[in-house]
Amino acid sequence: MSKRRLSSFVFASWFCILTAHLKLVRCQFGDFSPPQLPTPAAQGFLTDIAYSNLENFTSEVLSSKFVRDYSFCVQNPEADWNQAFNYSSDVSFLTACLAKFGDVTRRLCTAAEVGIYFDNIKNGGSLKPNRNCNSSHWLPGCEPGWACSADSDEQVDLQNSRVVPARGSDCGSCCEGFFCPNGISCMIPCPLGAYCPLATLDKNTGICTPYSYRLPAGQTNHTCGGANVWADVRSNSEIFCSAGSYCPTSTEIIPCGSGNYCPMGSTDEKRCFKLISCDSKSEKQNIHAYGIMLIAALSTLLLIIYNCSDQILSTRERRYAKSREAAARTVKEKSQARARWRAAKDAAKKHVVELQSQLSRKFSKKNLEESEEVRILGRKDSEREDDLYPPMLPISEISASASGVKATNPSHHVDLRYNKQDDSSSFDDFYSHSGDEHMQKKISKDKEIHTRSQIFKYAYSQLEKEKAQQQQNKNLTFSGVLTMATNNVVQKRRLIEISFRDLTVTLKHKHKKLLRSVTGKIKPGRITAVMGPSGAGKTTFLSALAGKTVGCTVSGTILINGKTVSIHSYRKIIGFVPQDDIVHGNLTVEENLWFSSRCRLSADLPKPDKVLIVERVIDSLGLQGIRGSLVGTVEKRGISGGQRKRVNVGLELVMEPSLLFLDEPTSGLDSSSSQLLLRALKREALEGVNICTVVHQPSYTLFQMFDDLILLAKGGLTVYHGPVKKVEEYFANLGIVVPERVNPPDYYIDILEGMVKTSLSSGVSYIDLPIRWMQHNGYPVPPDLRTTNSAESAVMTESIDHDHQDPGFRDNSVTEEQSFAGEVWQDVKVNVQHHSDRIRHTFLKSTDLSYRRTPNIFLQYKYFLGRVGKQRLRDSKTQAIDYLILLIAGACLGSLTKANDATFGYGAYTYTIIAVSLLCKIAALRSFSQDKLQYWRESAAGISSLAHFASKDTVDLFNIVIKPVVYLSMFYFFSNPRSSFGYNYSVLLCLVYCVTGIAYTLAIFLEPGPSQLCSVLLPVVLTLISTLLNASKFVKDLANFCYPKWALEAFVIGNSERYYGVWLLTRCGALQRYGYDVHHWGLRLAFLILAGVGFRIVAFVGMLIFQKK
Repeated sequence: MSKRRLSSFVFASWFCILTAHLKLVRCQFGDFSPPQLPTPAAQGFLTDIAYSNLENFTSEVLSSKFVRDYSFCVQNPEADWNQAFNYSSDVSFLTACLAKFGDVTRRLCTAAEVGIYFDNIKNGGSLKPNRNCNSSHWLPGCEPGWACSADSDEQVDLQNSRVVPARGSDCGSCCEGFFCPNGISCMIPCPLGAYCPLATLDKNTGICTPYSYRLPAGQTNHTCGGANVWADVRSNSEIFCSAGSYCPTSTEIIPCGSGNYCPMGSTDEKRCFKLISCDSKSEKQNIHAYGIMLIAALSTLLLIIYNCSDQILSTRERRYAKSREAAARTVKEKSQARARWRAAKDAAKKHVVELQSQLSRKFSKKNLEESEEVRILGRKDSEREDDLYPPMLPISEISASASGVKATNPSHHVDLRYNKQDDSSSFDDFYSHSGDEHMQKKISKDKEIHTRSQIFKYAYSQLEKEKAQQQQNKNLTFSGVLTMATNNVVQKRRLIEISFRDLTVTLKHKHKKLLRSVTGKIKPGRITAVMGPSGAGKTTFLSALAGKTVGCTVSGTILINGKTVSIHSYRKIIGFVPQDDIVHGNLTVEENLWFSSRCRLSADLPKPDKVLIVERVIDSLGLQGIRGSLVGTVEKRGISGGQRKRVNVGLELVMEPSLLFLDEPTSGLDSSSSQLLLRALKREALEGVNICTVVHQPSYTLFQMFDDLILLAKGGLTVYHGPVKKVEEYFANLGIVVPERVNPPDYYIDILEGMVKTSLSSGVSYIDLPIRWMQHNGYPVPPDLRTTNSAESAVMTESIDHDHQDPGFRDNSVTEEQSFAGEVWQDVKVNVQHHSDRIRHTFLKSTDLSYRRTPNIFLQYKYFLGRVGKQRLRDSKTQAIDYLILLIAGACLGSLTKANDATFGYGAYTYTIIAVSLLCKIAALRSFSQDKLQYWRESAAGISSLAHFASKDTVDLFNIVIKPVVYLSMFYFFSNPRSSFGYNYSVLLCLVYCVTGIAYTLAIFLEPGPSQLCSVLLPVVLTLISTLLNASKFVKDLANFCYPKWALEAFVIGNSERYYGVWLLTRCGALQRYGYDVHHWGLRLAFLILAGVGFRIVAFVGMLIFQKK
């Protein structure tokens, strides 16, 4: 600033001298004009002084005016001034004007006159009358393209003047490089990027070309002058340097050379990118090839990522399977070798026994009593134990003797059994350095098993041990149950016993009793079957015990291990198998089971033990042959329905529950699959698991595999609760005998359905059976069930809605309206109660009594990342289709909606926001809409909802980052806006992040159909609201909260900043018209990111609240 002030002072001094000199010349030579400068050196010196004063004028007057009135479109005043009015590189236009008029400074517009001009532009009206140009006084300089000097007696202060000076002398055409507006008799310098030559008269049209003004009528001596206006390009583009040429000064225009391109308003040539050929006079460079190259590179990268990831996963799974198969083969070979060794040993022992028998017949009794040691195969005959050859006894005696062993010394039998096994050889040769079981367990606990092969050998050797032990137990007793129960090596789980008394479940809104006065107990180590006809409340009973009832009132007493505690306190060790097969279809059988085990087993459990548990479940459920097969979905078939049902059960078995509820696990299974499933459940029961399952008409063989039976009648009343073996005896005492060749469960259910009449001799009706059971056990009978008639009426009325009334009682329409209003109000209350119950289930905090430390949220997040990543890789075709649609949309919109210079791409960016929002929303809906059922099941089991949500959002970040590149690879290189690729990518990245959060919210709160409809409508409606220019105040305020406005403003601002110099007024006019501010680019991006975060929070809270239990 000091330099500028010094220049002003020097200019003022020289200006006084120059004025005196010019006056003297005029006195001597009369009308001779313009004065000639003495020498070229003096002319250059005066030019420098004039430019210094012009520089001060433009920087102080014009810049301050712009900063004050146009701050919304000027981000950096100094930079914008340099790009518009920095003529230091070439001042030839000023030299020419000095040579023509001499005194240039007095012809320049003062601050007051410049203010009049810019106020006119801002307000969009005509120039106001001023001192020199009005209806009574109109100077020749008031015409467009002309200007006059200030009168000699006027003191001209360009920077600080507030009054228009009087002008009337030396009127003439505007100098080249300046423009002289209509109605103002002064000159304003043209900005850089403009071309302001003197006009020439076109006699055919009477227009001063290249401008559009005409000569004033009646003034024959008036000629065409210079430029007359600098305005928004939409209203007047006459002084803009034409496209295909560049203007280094405002008086020179040069065609653009080959290999360069020159957009409208250019001050220099711009070099075309490599690999692109630009012809001469090119306005833009054709960069379609770069778009094709970018999409090719991106496609290659995506193919590498997907293929390599798929190959890595496939190779890893293949190596995993080979290790497992090798370990299984090794263990099986060793097991077969041990079996052959035992067979040979038994044959040798049998030979010894036969030899002893032969010798006993030859020698006397005395010699036989003498002890002899006979060595066969390195062993002494005295080592043979008598209990290896037990005497052949009847089955009942064997059972009795085994029971006696259990009662007297249970551990002795187990130790004896395992000693026999160890005598033959070590069961697992993997532990070659250790010979006893204690050391094996110690090694496992110390995690010395760390390689994959070692882990599998350990797991399969343990499975072989268990199979051999089960076979040995079958040989020792008729079922092998007693020996397995006393085995201290089998892991015992926490025992849970549930007893219930007068358990009643009532619908809140209809007061209908779904379950009534149910009393009993389900015990650990036993499988309890719940049976009954349709509408008997079997699933309701299971839900009441599991604490999953919604919209119902549960009364009565439920005790867990004799204490009144919440069932949710044991949630970590309780399994619930739903009736529907809710599994992940795009995961393999093994992956489904492994995920459940990782998230629900104890975090302290070593990996070898987890592998053992999963392999045991796979083996027991008969899933070995399909362990690597995808479960499948509706669109893509996978395993069969029966296999899917077993996987559904296996998800709960791998977490080693202490209490297991199953809702019709055998429905849809054939007889062999059902027996396989029941045998797996039987094995769980031997470990102390309390199993309660709803069964629908099992076969007799399957029925005999259950331990206890709960038989319910319609209305939720108990008909029988006790051992399965005594159910026929109980009903026989009532006079109900099962006919021959009839399945007892089917017969009892037919009786309860009323399809089969009981015999007259029994004197018992199916309605009396619940009362007979209460009387049999001494339970109190409700008053309304004490007589047969009342019981029948009670059962019948339970299925009738209490709100229903005979139309005859409604005597007028008012009653009908009130009844309708009451029903609507009742429905509203029911919905509110349902939501409150779900919220209570979700946020209910109970004391953890399971004493199982499951993996923390970070470990679960890690497991979820692996699972979601695999699912997305297997869904790569859908991802590829999404990218292809974005490519097509980008190419179409980029070709059809070019980035218009006058609007800074406003229209093209508007369509971009609609297209990208719509496509990305629909794609993001799949993240949470396709596996809602799986999430509800996992969250009910205690798996972290935050880990589930965060993992999906993290994996979606890949699409959020890639999709803007895919779209811009076509749109940007077809529309070719002036803003950089990075600017456009930043805005589009924030936009995609925002709309992805909105899609999460829609997917969680709405069903798939409505959510897709909203995903289509929202971008269109919100964009229309955001682009209404002449809207009411309410609509404008509403638009401020719409994400399309934030994105569109960021796009337009980023593009408009690349327009400078002569485009300055166009930029300000466009931003003023749209209501944008150039300082808000970063703020709008922040709004988009915050909106994305906010919608994600809303979606997560909705996921917690609006979940079905």
